Amino acid sequence: MPLGTTLDLPLAYPIHIERGALAALGTLVAQWAPAHRYAIISDATVSALHGKRMLSTFPHERTHCITIAPGEQEKSRERWAQLTDALFAWGAGRDTTIVAVGGGVVGDLAGFVAATFMRGIPIVQVPTTLLAMVDASVGGKTGVDTSAGKNLVGAFHDPRAVLIDPDVLETLPPNVLRSGLAEMIKHGIVADRAYFDAMVRELDTVNRDGASAPALPSLIAGSVRIKAAVVAYDAREGGIRHVLNFGHTIAHAIERELHYTILHGEAVAIGMVLEARIALRLGLASEDVTRDIEHAVQCAGLPSTFPRDCSLTATAILQATRGDKKARGGAVRYALPKVIGEMETADGHYAVAVPDAVVLDVLRHELHKSAP
Repeated sequence: MPLGTTLDLPLAYPIHIERGALAALGTLVAQWAPAHRYAIISDATVSALHGKRMLSTFPHERTHCITIAPGEQEKSRERWAQLTDALFAWGAGRDTTIVAVGGGVVGDLAGFVAATFMRGIPIVQVPTTLLAMVDASVGGKTGVDTSAGKNLVGAFHDPRAVLIDPDVLETLPPNVLRSGLAEMIKHGIVADRAYFDAMVRELDTVNRDGASAPALPSLIAGSVRIKAAVVAYDAREGGIRHVLNFGHTIAHAIERELHYTILHGEAVAIGMVLEARIALRLGLASEDVTRDIEHAVQCAGLPSTFPRDCSLTATAILQATRGDKKARGGAVRYALPKVIGEMETADGHYAVAVPDAVVLDVLRHELHKSAP
């Protein structure tokens, strides 16, 4: 893929991938979201690594940078209120563009601020983790967590643009980089066997070479294309967009029960394997499908089962799934694979109601394997 590619996608906003793009961030933002003022929202880790270089590309007297602490705990209604108050105190108005520079937490939180500040102002998403590049930054979903679960308060608010600089991934710890591979594997499972196979072939190289892996920009572009195609067809998650939830019903429950001490991609990896096992138990998928998914997860260096000696119980995980956004009428619904590249439908919907007994059986079996 040539450097400086703006992907041809069925979206109302551009997604631009370019190595070194952060060095020209202000110019690129002004191209797609010109404003009188620019409010950059980032976290302390990203700001320490890239803050000076990033700020130097914006007009100094009309730019304000707000930094939050890193971590999922920041994605709260309290932090949303503090950020909106900070924007008012600075004098931001409708002539302001928010620039979210960070991982999924920053993107979701800043996106929700942009969606609600003065009933909505422009935002440009600048994801700095692989997970955010291929998932959180694309699709216009914004939100914060509550004690009842992840992302339960939010809004749909499309960005004016998404700017992806693969070079920033060089600063990521290996486990955080691997976390993003889970969503890329997921995209292949739900929609594209050829992409899935290409991902698996490159996983050893990506794990060895990290951000400098030659195939990584093309793999990022392929993953974004899959998500963009699904999102463009179902912007408000009323139908086929449910397939993107594969692995996430159980993943969100695991994250909540482990108090977000596990990386999102690690939880998704476990969730995909377990939900594939649920599909197998229901007779919707073959053992080959489950084996392929588990193999891909392991090749990515991601966990395929629960942490050893963890304190989780099957009942607690099941109960946590009931707070998920995908629950309807008391039944928890899952996006389940039929084959690699195609998801199961139930009554024309890409969400299958699964009996509690099946979920408990799968969870108990896996928890038993991870017991001391």
